[in-house]
Amino acid sequence: MRIEGISQRNLFFTIVKSFASDNYSGIHPTILEALIEANQDHVSSYGNDPFTGKAVAIFRSVFGEATDVLFAFNGTGANVVSLQCAVQSFDLILCAETAHIHADECGAPVKATGCMLCPIATPDGKLTPELIEPYLKGFGNMHNAQPRVVSISQTTEMGTLYQVDELTRLCDFAHAHGLVVHLDGARISNAVAALGVDVRTCTKDCGVDIMSFGGTKNGLLMGEAILIFNPELAVNAQYIRKQTTQLFSKMRFISAQFIALFKNDLWLMMARHSNHMAQLLESEIKQLPFVQVTQPVEANALFVRLPASIVEPLQREFPFYLWDEQRIEARWMCSFDTTEEEIRIFVRRLKALAAEQQIG
Repeated sequence: MRIEGISQRNLFFTIVKSFASDNYSGIHPTILEALIEANQDHVSSYGNDPFTGKAVAIFRSVFGEATDVLFAFNGTGANVVSLQCAVQSFDLILCAETAHIHADECGAPVKATGCMLCPIATPDGKLTPELIEPYLKGFGNMHNAQPRVVSISQTTEMGTLYQVDELTRLCDFAHAHGLVVHLDGARISNAVAALGVDVRTCTKDCGVDIMSFGGTKNGLLMGEAILIFNPELAVNAQYIRKQTTQLFSKMRFISAQFIALFKNDLWLMMARHSNHMAQLLESEIKQLPFVQVTQPVEANALFVRLPASIVEPLQREFPFYLWDEQRIEARWMCSFDTTEEEIRIFVRRLKALAAEQQIG
């Protein structure tokens, strides 16, 4: 993906808000306050501090006391550590072809684990038992990579959601074949907000073995939490995190953010807002005949097809990514700080460009 016609220099100096990514958003003021508070005095390093102890306790109160909690810098790091906990180098990791671990992490999971990825084509970013089953072969054959992990994203890279029953069915299928389920939860907050259930119900209780709980895309400066529910995967986790360079010496600055994130359900409030903004954007464009929404708008992402002539002039003012350049399919992301007025300005400009070019 790239932003057409916009140099990195211009991006740096001109962008205030955009629809390119929820990574573009800043830090929620409450999170900034938590960082300032954590910056007082000296405390122990490498997680032996009261902030990390409190953050771990919060996660365990939500997911269960047996949950192992590790903090990492970023989403790729969290995915790499999680997968390393589950595999040996001769194993096979099955994922959607659009999965972040396959399409957007520069081969980091392959390099770190030594494993092959098996990308599976999906219409909507979601894996199903029926899609996975043809790839479950070669068990016990020394010539074949051994199927070991089913890795999913929630929400998916296509902005879609696994419903609770879909994820439960997928996990049951995976476990019946001796596979581990990894969940990339970079946008798990948006999924929980959209599903309307508590976060444990749509993750651990479905049968997920290991997951990340994302913070960077939902108001944090940095930081993801790795949550391990299957105790077999936790045995060497702390060593794997260290060796993967994801152990932060001043860990309190990650942990303090998660404490603030969970206070008064800030994480859920922000996710509900970004989801609502995406729904508003969809409602504003649904009557435009020259815009085709290509995926259900279930969280904070919209995927749309646009006339090619509109893309570049629109991107100059409101940067966004072309998800599929061949199909002229764009991805528009909403964030915790997206406003209704920004959406309406964006749509007005979209309509104006169409009118200028006589696109009906």
